[in-house]
Amino acid sequence: MERIPVLRMGSLLLITIQVDMHDKLALQLQDDVTERISELGSTGVLIDISSLEIVDSFIGRMLANIAAMSRVLGADTVVVGMQPAVAITLVELGMSLPGVRTALSVEAGMELLFGAVAGTQSGLGDEQSHA
Repeated sequence: MERIPVLRMGSLLLITIQVDMHDKLALQLQDDVTERISELGSTGVLIDISSLEIVDSFIGRMLANIAAMSRVLGADTVVVGMQPAVAITLVELGMSLPGVRTALSVEAGMELLFGAVAGTQSGLGDEQSHA
């Protein structure tokens, strides 16, 4: 079965989606991410979707589900590299992706995740603002 690699970078997981997502692959990714968070005690998940030209409502929901499941397991999630056409499509579909933080680049996403980890360790948690 086809899989998207889930790479470990210290306490973070890095996922770079470089293939067209289909429903089975999205469900497999969801399972793989939650398993790796639990197994490794990861505190953050960065999902790079810069190669995706199309995100339908199912894939959008899967991204939101991955973020929600990650949060329950103690890891923050940031989606990076969203193409303008993807953002337009998601808004037109009425998808707000609740609980999914976004950043334009991998670097900006890493800053968000490291800031969230630092905020949690200092007791700020979700109260910390990331502008």
